Amino acid sequence: MPTNGLDKALKLQFGLINHESRYLTAEAFGFKVNASAASMKKKQIWTLEKDERDPQVVFLRSHLGRYLSSDKDGKIGGGAEKPDAGCRFFIVPQSDGRWALQSEAYLRYFGGAADYLSCFAQAIGEPELWSVHLALHPQASLLSVARKRYAHLSASAQEMSVDSDIPWGVDSLVTLVYVEGKYSLKTCDSRFLNNDGKLLKENLHTTCYTLGLKSGKLAFKDCDGRYLTPVGPTGTLRSGRCSKPGKDELFDLEESHPQVVFQAANKRFVSVKQGVSISANQDVETDMETFQMEIDPESKKTMFRTNGGSYWTLVSHGEIQSTATEVQPETKFDIEWRGPRLVLKASNGKYVCTKKNGHLSAVSDSAGDDELFLMKLINRPLLILRGESGFVCHHKSSNTLDSNRSVYDIFTLLFSDGAYHIQSVGGRFWYVAPSGAVCSDGEGPQDFFLEFLEHGRVAIKTAAGGYVRGDQGGLLTGDGARPDASSLWEY
Repeated sequence: MPTNGLDKALKLQFGLINHESRYLTAEAFGFKVNASAASMKKKQIWTLEKDERDPQVVFLRSHLGRYLSSDKDGKIGGGAEKPDAGCRFFIVPQSDGRWALQSEAYLRYFGGAADYLSCFAQAIGEPELWSVHLALHPQASLLSVARKRYAHLSASAQEMSVDSDIPWGVDSLVTLVYVEGKYSLKTCDSRFLNNDGKLLKENLHTTCYTLGLKSGKLAFKDCDGRYLTPVGPTGTLRSGRCSKPGKDELFDLEESHPQVVFQAANKRFVSVKQGVSISANQDVETDMETFQMEIDPESKKTMFRTNGGSYWTLVSHGEIQSTATEVQPETKFDIEWRGPRLVLKASNGKYVCTKKNGHLSAVSDSAGDDELFLMKLINRPLLILRGESGFVCHHKSSNTLDSNRSVYDIFTLLFSDGAYHIQSVGGRFWYVAPSGAVCSDGEGPQDFFLEFLEHGRVAIKTAAGGYVRGDQGGLLTGDGARPDASSLWEY
């Protein structure tokens, strides 16, 4: 369901962990289902789908596009192409946040271990309880279902307020931190939301929440059994009095698009402050100088949205204005990456240049100094990367990085004149070793360049021209020849 006309709630994807700490797994061979995996990879990710006519009924779709099902004898299958009667389940939430899954058709409960899974239990015991591990990228915008407003770090930086019409700027980024079955909410300045609404530097038991689900929406239950809710006129996010989630306690997660500022060849920031014309004429960065990048999944062309909801668009005589209210051919731009700078090509095939009065116009046949822009990503001070095989995480016993983990490490992204420095724990930096491996213990920073190539995906280019990729052994290397599936990262 679109929210505020801006975006759609993310489809809930997760892993289900049984009482033996093993993940529910869908095998390609015979569409068999087991609970044997110790970590969450592609085969352990399930997508929750709701029945349009009965919101209490859910379907579980595997990475193969097939559905979990049960027959009258409790036999479990993972090969249903379409959700039939045997695929219909109720989620029965427990007080500790775990789920029981009950077949709608036979009213039996699903559980078991290893290869011995069935849906035949008449009552809920330990084998029928499943913990939920979200599989979507953990950085998102948090939308209150009742208030239809977004959470953000307040202007005083003392609380999270749920009073923003659109999730704009770095303050609106929320990072979900998963630890031992519970989630913490981390602000853009690396503090954790306590259940009393305060922001703490340490992650304590009072900053950890059990994830609940109701009608496809999320709820966060604290250590005292109460739920997070917006309170008061500014929507201070804190635990309320309710021990059962109602509409006020429900939230959607929405994809957090990259938001950027541009500096033109005249060293001034591109802005919409002066009206509809897009001009490089400002010396400070505000919401008026911030633009949201939205990449068309099919054409890979990029749209730039203003904080007022309009798009950059090509108008007569090549001028770029912010008058488009919906996506059309004139709002789509090609980006050509030039290391620390970039150039933009409009739908007329001309390059965008900065005129002497600061106005942006697509009138150039070739790209020179006047067509170069510096672009800075502002809403990812904390960087979490997920590739085709899993998350990027420190290796347990060396200075290298893994690219295939089910848990993630949070890195700090620092901007430096068009390049980025990636900082690990302890203030050390990423660098590419002579072997090609990306290491995380550099005493000084090394330049990396971000190229936003696909919807929700970024490529990371090294100073030597290689792309950061995950190799087949799960090692993060900096020797990719070109951007492909192994070197495109959710961020």
